[in-house]
Amino acid sequence: MTKNDVTTALSDARERTRRLLAPLTADELRAQHSELMSPLVWDLAHIGWYEELWLLREMGAPTTDRSAFDEIYDAFGNPRNDRPNLPLLEPDAAWSYCNEVRERVLEHLDGLEFDHADRLLRNGFVYGLVAQHELQHNETMLQTLQLRADPYPLEPDAFSEPGDLLDARELSFAGGEVTVGSEHDWAYDNEQPVSRVELAPFSIDSMPVTNDQYQAFIADGGYATESLWNPEGWLHVRTEQIEAPLGWSSAGQGTWQRSRLGNLEPVRADEPVQHVSWFEADAYARWAGKRLPTELEWETAASWDTDRSGATVYPWGDLFEPERANVGCQSFAPSPCGSLRAGASALGCEHMTGDVWEWTSSEFRAYEGFEAFPYPEYSEVFFGPDYKSLRGGSWATHPRVARASFRNWDYPIRRQLFVGFRCARDV
Repeated sequence: MTKNDVTTALSDARERTRRLLAPLTADELRAQHSELMSPLVWDLAHIGWYEELWLLREMGAPTTDRSAFDEIYDAFGNPRNDRPNLPLLEPDAAWSYCNEVRERVLEHLDGLEFDHADRLLRNGFVYGLVAQHELQHNETMLQTLQLRADPYPLEPDAFSEPGDLLDARELSFAGGEVTVGSEHDWAYDNEQPVSRVELAPFSIDSMPVTNDQYQAFIADGGYATESLWNPEGWLHVRTEQIEAPLGWSSAGQGTWQRSRLGNLEPVRADEPVQHVSWFEADAYARWAGKRLPTELEWETAASWDTDRSGATVYPWGDLFEPERANVGCQSFAPSPCGSLRAGASALGCEHMTGDVWEWTSSEFRAYEGFEAFPYPEYSEVFFGPDYKSLRGGSWATHPRVARASFRNWDYPIRRQLFVGFRCARDV
């Protein structure tokens, strides 16, 4: 990566933050719209604090001398539900802080040489870390906007034509040795090291589960059939009285409507279902006589090219092509299944980049040979049975993040994510 790549990535991330927050008032930025999420103004100032930490302090550059912010904007020191009680910067002050940090970062970058002996500077890694961090917070902010009551202004949908579901099918992988992981310049530590693994034969659906398919699960009593559910999941949906994806409400006579960033509209039948927990995805798969794919099966279906005996960065190849995937807020919703055939993987799976994150059956674990870098709190502290792995990115995920090797994770009860799933089975 070059300095120009770095400045472009930082600039793109900041412009996306500005566009996302521009329609909101200062009161809306200060409010905590859900106890699951931070006030948006905390996210904004945290973006600036994280950039100062890594691109000024760690780089030995002149700082803003705001070390007191460490007590406020360190995510690990302040759980989300406590953040409204902190002495947060007001929105204008948060923007000023972010702008001041950015000015200092660019001034320092101008006289810096990327040192390949320094792992932080190799190929501009630390700058990629910061740019991707801001982009990931953009998606977190959109999750907050999804949970609030007031409507957010929607842009015209980029995918208005109906999808083609006639080609939806199960695809088979014959099994064998494959490569997983990434050597991308800005890959996170949990994507590494690249390794060879042996997979048993499996089949996987070519498309994610649609809203129409999920409505059939609801109509067939899926939420009332205990035998379909993981015991912990059954207890959760009964305790919380969950009967449909988050944001859905009955429109009568078996039809459903949904809240999309606060805007009420009919549920579109051909879109991938989203805002479902891992428990809901697991129950649906069992109802359908299938299962969720493992994380390594998912990555293989998304990126393994048998003809070249190697994996690709994106399902279709190594270069991002925007017409092949619904990412980066081209639309504030998933695209209809079957509408992005050019984005299919070598195996034939569609919609594996963008649209919805996809739950896998796997716990979030380290790959063999894992080494925490540049800090354990990014990945290492989350490894274990509490978190499930998600893959693929959503319509809200930026292309710089949505590579096939990228690993996301969350608690199995979480539904505010733009997350759906596809099914698999043993062969």
